[in-house]
This record gives sequence, structure tokens and C-alpha cells, in this order.
Amino acid sequence: MTRGLPSRTVLVARLDNAGDVLLQGPLVRAVAAGANRVVFLASPQGTAAAELLPGVDEVLTWHCPWIDGHPQPVDAADLAALADRVRAAGVTEAVVSTSFHQSPLPLALVLRTAGVARISAISVDYPGSLLDVRHRTDDDQPEPERALSLARAAGFELPAGDDGRLAVRRPLPATDRVPGYVVLHPGASVPARAWPAERCAEAVEALANAGYRVLVTGGPGERGLTAAVAGTRGTDLGGATTLAEMAALLDGAAAVVVGNTGPAHLAAAVGTPVVSLFSPVVPAVRWAPYGVPTVLLGDQSAPCRDSRARECPVPGHPCLSSVTAADVVAAVEKLVAA
Repeated sequence: MTRGLPSRTVLVARLDNAGDVLLQGPLVRAVAAGANRVVFLASPQGTAAAELLPGVDEVLTWHCPWIDGHPQPVDAADLAALADRVRAAGVTEAVVSTSFHQSPLPLALVLRTAGVARISAISVDYPGSLLDVRHRTDDDQPEPERALSLARAAGFELPAGDDGRLAVRRPLPATDRVPGYVVLHPGASVPARAWPAERCAEAVEALANAGYRVLVTGGPGERGLTAAVAGTRGTDLGGATTLAEMAALLDGAAAVVVGNTGPAHLAAAVGTPVVSLFSPVVPAVRWAPYGVPTVLLGDQSAPCRDSRARECPVPGHPCLSSVTAADVVAAVEKLVAA
């Protein structure tokens, strides 16, 4: 990889969840192609994902009080400590990536106090002296493309031969699973984006009846959910994998059945087709799995559309409860056949 001047250390910031961090992969690779060193500033939830991104040299973890869904109180000493860490990392430039509803300006202010000389971000608000590059873009585009447009505005381009898709560092951890299974991930970062558990359990049965081996995945806090969904026909792997091990597991899958949550983007980053159980509380054009064959299931015109609801506002969760196990089997077979 060709790097720029030895003194050019660029901080890339994305302070929400793991899936959001994975979507920054093309941006990070563009920055890495023009920088000597890339430091990624991530939330505790996003740190493991940042460590998987090609082009990242160092990860700083920080709990952001204006982006995190469960924020800690604003603490002046904590802000000062962050500025000290950025200064100690030798950061000379920053690219602050945010979702369309987040402001980059509070972090830009902290970075200015840390002596960062050049800061780029997408901002609809007047930034005053906080930004050197104030980028404006159409929000109705895939999130990786939106982020990459920011990198370009900041003066960074993908290297020749880079297709701009999502990616993770390889080699991935070894797995003893024989490739060709289907992964079903029933959990989601917010309840409004989750397919009902009983539907997930029905899908495991239906996929098993169709001849597929089904692995059910989830985080440490989802063991009860994954056990119930796996039943006697699936293999329960709830809480059994790190994010890197999950990537290896998804890499060996024929298809992944998952809602709009981190593992959907992790599947895309390893090139595995996705059956996307997509609640329209956020637009699919922005957040659907990127760059891989995908079958989108769910009523995209449901009343919850674009509400950004964390809890479903419509009784019965019809946008996803209308999806059947038979729909999922048909979607898996379509992707496997392709």
C-alpha cells in the first residue's frame, strides 16, 4: 500500500455500532491509501469491528455521550482525556463520519482542542471554524457510498483495483464447520428491526426440512433467544463467537438470514449472500446489505416507514411478522441457486 508523508496520521471517527463501523470500510481504505497511518476512533460497541477493517493501524475506544443510545453523562475530564489521547497518537488530520441524523461538530470541537489541523465531515449545520472541509451529499444512497464521498471530498481516493465493497482483514480465525450451512441470526440492535422469535424458530424448522444445516448465532446476552430459536433442529451458537470468529462463520455460509443489524453488514464484508429481514423504520436504500446478492423481505411501505422507531409503533409488528418461514426458504434457495 502506498502511503503519504510520514507525518500524515489521519483519524477516522465513527462512534455508533459495529455494523455502522463495517460500512466505513471503503472510506478507511481510501484514507489509508493516502496517509502514513490511520487511527480509528470507535465506540465500545464498534471497536471489534474497527479492528477488522483493512487499513486501520490503531483503534481508540471512546464512549460518546451525544451518539451512544445509552449515553454516559458529559464529563469535562473525559473530553480532555480524549483530546490527550488524540494528541499522543500524533493525529494531524481527521475524517469524522456520521449518520445523517448525527452531528460531527461536537467531536470536531474536541479534535480542535487536541490540535488537529484539518477536519472533514458531512454537516448540514454551519460549522464555523470547526471544519476545514464541509461536505454535503445526498443522504438517499448506500451508506458506504455516502462515506466514500466524504473521503473523496477530503482528498482521499480508493487505490487502483479496489472495488469499493466491504471487506475484513484476512486470514480469519479457523473454524471446524464444513462450509455450506445457513446462518440465522435472530437478534437485532433495536427491537423494531427484529423478526419475531417464533417466526425465526419456524424458519429453522423449515430450512432443516428443506435439507439445510442451520446455525443460529447471537451475542452473549442473546443465549436464551438463540436456544429457543435453534430448538432441536438447529445448532445454537449464541454467545459462542467473537466478532472475528463470527466473520469466519459467515464466510463459510451459503446464505445468512438476518435483520437490519451488524451481522448483515459483516456477511456483506465477507461476500456471503443475505436474506435481509428489513424493517422499513430506516430506508433500505441506505442500510440494506451492500455489494452482495440480497433478497429483501418485509413490507417496505408499512406505516412505520422512516420513523426510526426503536420499538415497533404498530401493533403486531406487521412489517416483519408478515414474512413467513416459507418466504425465507424460498429466498435462501434463490440465493443458493444463483
